[in-house]
Amino acid sequence: MLAGRLTTRTLAGLLVPLAAAMVAPGAWAGDLAFITNQSSSDLSVLDLEDQREIKRLSIPGAPAGVAVDPRRQRVYVVGAESKTVSAVDMETETVVQSLTLDGGPIGAAIDPVRGRIFVSDWFTPQVWVIDADSLHLLTTLRTTSPPTGLALSMNGRFLATADRDMDRISLFDAETLAFLRDIPVGGHPFGIRFSPDGRLFSADVTDNTVTAVDPETGQTLGKVPTRERPYGVAFAQGKGFVTNQYDDSVTIFDMTSLVVLKTIDVGEYPEGIDTSSDGRFVYVTNWFSNTLSVIDATRLEVTGEIDTGDGPRAFGRFIAPAPVE
Repeated sequence: MLAGRLTTRTLAGLLVPLAAAMVAPGAWAGDLAFITNQSSSDLSVLDLEDQREIKRLSIPGAPAGVAVDPRRQRVYVVGAESKTVSAVDMETETVVQSLTLDGGPIGAAIDPVRGRIFVSDWFTPQVWVIDADSLHLLTTLRTTSPPTGLALSMNGRFLATADRDMDRISLFDAETLAFLRDIPVGGHPFGIRFSPDGRLFSADVTDNTVTAVDPETGQTLGKVPTRERPYGVAFAQGKGFVTNQYDDSVTIFDMTSLVVLKTIDVGEYPEGIDTSSDGRFVYVTNWFSNTLSVIDATRLEVTGEIDTGDGPRAFGRFIAPAPVE
């Protein structure tokens, strides 16, 4: 998963020049999406209201993980091959800081209130804890096996990690960083996310399920059947949305009953997934199609598609709401 795609795609898509009319976001009026393109080693900045790419920034090292920090107006990008964490200033659209890590950084999550970035290590059972302002390494947390996805609960209480080889989730106190418990889930958990009501969901790649757990007790609350190779989870309008890598689809389920409502087609090899700031739309990156699919969370259908760079991953939270005036 760390290496770029081995495909027979031509370089034609990379040789198309960016339009001269592209403008800097500045004080943007609507949501922006910051999409890591692993194969072309850059970051697409998408205007989601106009559904177009407005900028593309070079980010060496096959970037995959991403975490948007609206408080600091920064985007933290994880370069899988360069083993770096880069801080991108949203307004100036430049890399302002970077940190090289000794390992295999892949996923990222931000605690904006406490000013911490969490980065998972593909090779070692640990999570790096990094100061969001200085990018200095603060400490490391031990997990049950090498983690992939990371998630911070909406109330800021818990940090969760998807420990793929042990089929478990490690749960930490986000304030003290103390280990609380590990929770069994399905096979090879990858993307994880807390729902608005505080439950924790994991996409279990090899079981083709999503597991719902109570982080307070560690109890399994239920499972949702998906299509083949679920990767990421997001929530909107009382529903869960799951990207199915091998099925080119998104499974949609009711958050209360965990019953599947619908499965819709998106682009080829969907991976990263996030929700608009108003909860009306869900956005899905399609790694092989080089697009971002726009899903209406009420109508449950794809209503648009936006071009990205080559190999969009956007593994993490990639939507930035407009700054509050």
